[in-house]
Amino acid sequence: MNLDELSVEVRSFHSLVSQAFNEIEKTIVGQKDLVSKLLLGLLTDGHILVEGVPGLAKTTTVKTMARVISASFQRIQFTPDLLPADILGTQIYNPKTQEFYVKRGPLFHNIILADEINRAPAKVQSALLEAMQEKQITIGEQTFKLEEPFIVLATQNPIEQEGTYPLPEAQVDRFMLKLNVSYPSKAEEFQIMERVANKMSAEPRAVLSTQKILEMREVIRKIYIDPKLNDYIIRLVFATRQPEEYGLKLGPYIRYGASPRASINLHMAAKGLAFLKGRAYVIPEDVKTIAHDVMRHRILLTFEAEAEGLTSDSLLQQILDGVEVP
Repeated sequence: MNLDELSVEVRSFHSLVSQAFNEIEKTIVGQKDLVSKLLLGLLTDGHILVEGVPGLAKTTTVKTMARVISASFQRIQFTPDLLPADILGTQIYNPKTQEFYVKRGPLFHNIILADEINRAPAKVQSALLEAMQEKQITIGEQTFKLEEPFIVLATQNPIEQEGTYPLPEAQVDRFMLKLNVSYPSKAEEFQIMERVANKMSAEPRAVLSTQKILEMREVIRKIYIDPKLNDYIIRLVFATRQPEEYGLKLGPYIRYGASPRASINLHMAAKGLAFLKGRAYVIPEDVKTIAHDVMRHRILLTFEAEAEGLTSDSLLQQILDGVEVP
């Protein structure tokens, strides 16, 4: 398929994406960046971690997006007393038949909202790993394949808050994107207040099917990315591991750089962003726009960096400014 034919195919899906945005906006005020990144994750088969203080409509946004897609949806409220079997399912003994049968847990749905994931202890957080990575769940001796699309959209409160458990690095790395949600503007907050007070929010319609999502994923995989841009992605990721090779004096601040998943996810996320913008090809701006979301949770800082008030975002900005764009 040449670029012109692919462009026609991308444009044919673009009206559906616009409809999805319009339906979500019936309920959600502002948060356009959050909505577009959630759709990006869904369309590129990537799990998403959303962080922000309570009350910023993280949960509402994810629930609204699930309504716009005619897919099965399940919300799991993570709490300190949650057990792995509560999310995966368990074997139950039937005294009549004298046999065990499997009762499936809430993970057996297309879209999973893992609400306040960092309020559950590590053994429950790690129970998500097989499902997120392998798209399957093992209960007893039986293994069940999860139906596609399967995506985990997790929300967490800032780790400074009371009663939170930091996610293990292995699990954090399995999230394609980590999004930071900020407070709304004055105008947006005024509109939110009026909508809630007067019950003005309309119910969104389902405008996307799971079949369409899978078709869009296939189109996104075909989107053209120049070899020079792939090289740029690799250089950005390697600059988090060996910054001195790129003339960056960040070595004392980075304990561990981004993993190979960062390269894979930055490549796919850039393609997804091009698709959402109606293009059949990736431009350097796509890579730079999504780089923070893909890599901010994959860089572990040293104590020296934390003491100086540096963040992974500020270091990433220095890398983006210092690595030459093709």
